[in-house]
Amino acid sequence: MIDYEKLIDAETWAFIERTNSYYPPTGGETIDDHRANYDAMCRGFHAGYPEGAAAEDSAISTPTHAIPIRIYRTAAPEAASMVLYFHGGGFILGGLDSHDDVCAELCAGSGYEVVSVDYRLAPEHVHPAAFDDAISAFEWAAATYSQAILLCGDSAGGNLAAAVSHATRGHKRHPIGQVLIYPGLGGDASKGSYVVHAEAPMLTVRDLDFYRDIRTGGVDRTGDITLAPLADAEFANLPPTVIITAECDPLSSDGEAYGSRIQAEGGKAWWHEEPGLVHGYLRARHTAARARASFGRIIEAVTVLGKGEWVW
Repeated sequence: MIDYEKLIDAETWAFIERTNSYYPPTGGETIDDHRANYDAMCRGFHAGYPEGAAAEDSAISTPTHAIPIRIYRTAAPEAASMVLYFHGGGFILGGLDSHDDVCAELCAGSGYEVVSVDYRLAPEHVHPAAFDDAISAFEWAAATYSQAILLCGDSAGGNLAAAVSHATRGHKRHPIGQVLIYPGLGGDASKGSYVVHAEAPMLTVRDLDFYRDIRTGGVDRTGDITLAPLADAEFANLPPTVIITAECDPLSSDGEAYGSRIQAEGGKAWWHEEPGLVHGYLRARHTAARARASFGRIIEAVTVLGKGEWVW
């Protein structure tokens, strides 16, 4: 039995308790209720923009709909890469505002232009809608930017970034790298962190089942690599990959397995598990030292990969 009282430090517990304060006791909330609570939580944690960072909203046109985006820039000279960012939220929550300050700080910290993608959410738009929007965003970036494209995302967004990397290996503008932050990649739920941390604070295996069923509309998608990148049989020719996971998170083993699969086929991958951290800890980066240090590692990974370098 995991003793989270000892494994998780006081600063991170304070973050967990603050997060939970935005949610009522469990019991039959609708999707709209979940979204309202999540949006309120995101507003409560918003840290503002670092000096020099600015953003503007735009949209990507597709034959059927527009995909809202937010473009973050600094006054720095044009960099070698741009970042395409996919937000977390279990494929049912979040948008341009939920990860607004994270993207602004990522832009300021790396010096790269960051484009946040407001992909369609379930249950109104079940899989593969979010994946299709992610691919459309990549194609737009490839046609719009002369710089290399770096993929980044947290949680559900990490899943989308990886899925895009798998789908674009043959693209003439294939990604220069990817940074995946506590991603859900469709790993083996019968072992590893899925079992050890099945009841972790912030995210449980029951939560994962809930999100998956809503994302798929209850349809069995076993083997669909656009849903679960770890289901792919081929891990060669993927971009250099950095995966950062949280120890107290049922999804941590996905990061380990994904990195190992890439390395086994001769690719570059580095997996790092953050001790004592929980799913969603990006919002603790200004209040918890462990989360702050991890966000520094994430910015470093984005910066290094965006230069076409590898230091791990």
